[in-house]
Amino acid sequence: MAKNHKNLLLVFTRNPELGKAKTRLAKTVGDEKALEIYKFLLDRTRTIASQVNADKAVYYSVKIRENDLWDANVFQKHQQVGEDLGIRMQNAFYNGFTAGYNKVLIIGSDLYDLTPETVDHAFHQLDTNDAVIGPAEDGGYYLLGMNRLHEKVFQNKEWGTETVRAATLKDLQDKKVHLLHELNDVDVYEDIANHPAFEHLL
Repeated sequence: MAKNHKNLLLVFTRNPELGKAKTRLAKTVGDEKALEIYKFLLDRTRTIASQVNADKAVYYSVKIRENDLWDANVFQKHQQVGEDLGIRMQNAFYNGFTAGYNKVLIIGSDLYDLTPETVDHAFHQLDTNDAVIGPAEDGGYYLLGMNRLHEKVFQNKEWGTETVRAATLKDLQDKKVHLLHELNDVDVYEDIANHPAFEHLL
């Protein structure tokens, strides 16, 4: 696919499989409902990403799917590679910078409240900052962007725990970092119980 922009948005997704999607949420709502909710979040993420003014690449956890909701005319398609989330993200960022992009930014696929404006704003902040982070309520982050590869942020982390954001900021303490507003990603039932967008699914 042709490179049209100087900015690249990476979307990390899990292949939506029964029993493997949103496992913490599934403990409350069951596997089938958890999968339905995850597919709803994937569709939402695709809609948001499609409106961002950048090239886009979707990285699949297990296997690249050709005819799925990620239109190959809009999204470059890649396989995640690496033994943990940090190495997989590092490899994706490395691929982006090696392909010639000036700014690379990553989001996950379990955040309903993200907007295209927030992502565009994050890219803009990389004009004057070394990195940009979107803090998640659980102590992690929902967005990470940089204008060159800072490998330290991908190493020696306890992924999936509340320590990730603090450890990442420590790695970047000598860099200029812009923090976006805090958002809540969907991991457990309490994250969606009172959210109007999920009423039809519960």
